[in-house]
Amino acid sequence: MTLRLRDGISLADTDDGIAVLDEDSGEYYNLNPTGALVLRTLLDGGTAERAAQTLCAEYDVDLATATGDVTALVEEFRAVGLVRA
Repeated sequence: MTLRLRDGISLADTDDGIAVLDEDSGEYYNLNPTGALVLRTLLDGGTAERAAQTLCAEYDVDLATATGDVTALVEEFRAVGLVRA
């Protein structure tokens, strides 16, 4: 699964992760370093499985938890309309 942000979404790296701005609504979201790692992996063409494996390699987390976290982030981005269908 390649994740693609819809038009009107801007990203900015921060000291604490990534800020995501919906330019149309003015809403913004802050992702912590783990969320930023997942988002960057998916935007760079990585799969959800790859993002979960990367989380496991970088942080002390098991694969089941990492997979759930990746799924939750993607579902949240879809729910608030940040990604293309």
